[in-house]
Amino acid sequence: MDPEFGKSLDTSKNSWRTSLLLAYQSLGVVYGDLSTSPLYVYKSTFAEDIQHSETNEEIFGVLSFVFWTLTLVPLFKYVFVVLRADDNGEGGTFALYSLICRHARVSLLPNRQVADEALSTYKLEHHPEKNSSSGVKLYLEKHKVLHTALLILVLLGTCMVIGDGVLTPAISVFSAVSGLELSMSKEHHQYAVIPITCFILVCLFALQHYGTHRVGFFFAPIVLTWLLCISSLGIYNIIYWNPHVYQALSPYYMFKFLKKTRKGGWMSLGGILLCITGSEAMFADLGHFSYSAIQTAFTFLVYPALILAYMGQAAYLSQHHHTSYQISFYVSVPESVRWPVLIIAILASVVGSQAIISGTFSIINQSQSLSCFPRVKVIHTSDKIHGQIYIPEINWVLMILCIAVTIGFRDTKHMGNASGLAVMTVMLVTTCLTSLVIILCWHKPPIVALFFLLFFGSIELLYFSASLTKFTEGAWLPILLALFLMTIMFVWHYATIKKYEFDLHNKVSLEWLLALGPSLGIARVPGIGLVFTDLTSGIPANFSRFVTNLPAFHCVLVFVCVKSVPVPFVPPAERYLVGRVGPAAHRSYRCIVRYGYRDVHQDVDSFESELVSKLADFIHYDWHRSQHSPHSEEDVSHSNESTSECRLAVIGTVAFSGTPAYEIEESMQPASVSIGFSTVESVTDVIEMEPVHAVERRVRFAIDDDSESDVRTNMELQLREELQDLLAAQEAGTAFILGHSHVRAKQGSSVFKRLAINFGYNFLRRNCRGPDVALKVPPVSLLEVGMVYVV
Repeated sequence: MDPEFGKSLDTSKNSWRTSLLLAYQSLGVVYGDLSTSPLYVYKSTFAEDIQHSETNEEIFGVLSFVFWTLTLVPLFKYVFVVLRADDNGEGGTFALYSLICRHARVSLLPNRQVADEALSTYKLEHHPEKNSSSGVKLYLEKHKVLHTALLILVLLGTCMVIGDGVLTPAISVFSAVSGLELSMSKEHHQYAVIPITCFILVCLFALQHYGTHRVGFFFAPIVLTWLLCISSLGIYNIIYWNPHVYQALSPYYMFKFLKKTRKGGWMSLGGILLCITGSEAMFADLGHFSYSAIQTAFTFLVYPALILAYMGQAAYLSQHHHTSYQISFYVSVPESVRWPVLIIAILASVVGSQAIISGTFSIINQSQSLSCFPRVKVIHTSDKIHGQIYIPEINWVLMILCIAVTIGFRDTKHMGNASGLAVMTVMLVTTCLTSLVIILCWHKPPIVALFFLLFFGSIELLYFSASLTKFTEGAWLPILLALFLMTIMFVWHYATIKKYEFDLHNKVSLEWLLALGPSLGIARVPGIGLVFTDLTSGIPANFSRFVTNLPAFHCVLVFVCVKSVPVPFVPPAERYLVGRVGPAAHRSYRCIVRYGYRDVHQDVDSFESELVSKLADFIHYDWHRSQHSPHSEEDVSHSNESTSECRLAVIGTVAFSGTPAYEIEESMQPASVSIGFSTVESVTDVIEMEPVHAVERRVRFAIDDDSESDVRTNMELQLREELQDLLAAQEAGTAFILGHSHVRAKQGSSVFKRLAINFGYNFLRRNCRGPDVALKVPPVSLLEVGMVYVV
């Protein structure tokens, strides 16, 4: 969701009108997959393990299982518990992981700073000092292996979501098109369904680059029409065929079903669980809507419609035992409306497939932002709606895999087995992470989290075990995909951390940079040099390599660190953290640009101009701070010391009126100095971050425009000179200096490490997008510096 869009809705989200509008819009995005599950649940359940008999015990038992599964998992677990575990309104696996990382130090991201905790979106449920640390938190933070295990758990859930992105379009479209079997002979049917399904899938993926916003207004009406259609059919079948089918909702029929079918009934649970496919989308797409909207749509429309649809099918089948050999959704549809229902079903399956494809793009983008996925090209298809993205490479890979699954399996049974295992794995991961959120973030007693884990985990483990028995009948596919993707993601993440550690141990001292000058044959050339690095302090080794081979660097030097922080969004006013590198005369700066895992990275043109603007604001602030601070002489000397690099300031634009009072707040917190000063064009808010364990000072004052008419002191002349140098450097042009790395394992490393680094990572690096593409750097302004990393 667009942050600005979200802000505009904050004031009205509580109104019923807005909630109902969002609930209506959520139908097309969130519930497309879940609402099409009646197409294939009964067919997958009765595929082989159990048979429909004259006593109707099987069909009533399956209906009872479907009812209680839909009630306990999507309704109780997701709507009433998991949806409340949002991260600033965002949901999904990474939102849970982000929450846990903020409340406990378990993140493996290396460049974490104390300044990141000052972000407004970095809010905690309770102030950490006001809560005694739980034993679970201390245990997690103490054991590093648990940090890795937690990341692997998150990656497993992520990989299964991607696997679901392959399987859901295939099974949804195939099941919808299979309605043709009742309108043509078996010979023609088997040659028609597969090509038609593949054609629809190709069209679906070929249209992805246009973005869902162009056709999105069709989605909600289609799903709403489909839900009204299946609920109407359900009511018709209940009244016409078996009005007493409601008795099957009793849990007694579940025990009766298992008692009669025994092992076959347990194995058939792998088909029953398909009734909750798409439930995870309620949480994953939370950021596009609101909690009340998703809750309203599911509780009052989707849930009743699905229950009526399943009851209607069961009522029809209870009076038609002769159709047990071809149990499907369409046999319960009256022949007079079968063709319209078929068309609506195909459209609804396309909408459901679109939702999971968009979700796959989104989760891969989040993985990439946390250095857990190779760099891919991300295209934002809408300027107004934040979350709509398109990834060309992933799109065509998904299309090929979907078509391969359709042609390879050719039936709903195998596709259902594969999809069921992927869905249950994601739900198990969500249950485990939510249990940690209950303890670490909500500060509930561990017994509450344990009850949640045991209750819902046991239900999901039951279904998971049933899916696992179908390993040779299709369930092997998501496991194979997950192992392949997890290997790629873990190797990339591991090598990225090792590269960062190499940079950290081989960074150059500040004194070395300041010693470079004409006496060593080093020239300063016109322009701005942006040196990109992962380091938040120190001089990167690739810059020393650059100066060694080309003894010149730019008049204005900026060390830029583009980093991700464990929050969904970083407000633009808090994105830039700016400071000096050395004295003011050296014209060297450090700029840390912080993005959340759902933020849109800027284009290079807007990034370059905004960066220069923030540097100018920082220069204003730094000189005015030195001039008006009570310890001005000390600050001036401090700002000109060669080792001065500890002071960073958050530069952002805020609304500001009048001259604020001078106020000081002191508390035993990290130092934070907030200073507002007015300029001709804008008013800028600055938060200065200093090392930990310092006393917090919050100082706020204004500098009037009349100060320009005062006698220009030496300090003001230096300020003007520095700003003129910055403007002249901008006009001369900007060069982007990036490292071009080759990584190899140290001698004596284990076989697995050598395979992962020398072959795996380097293969991925050569065949994925370069950092210049990810940062959107124009080739004409790019300078690459080769580096060999021995890790």
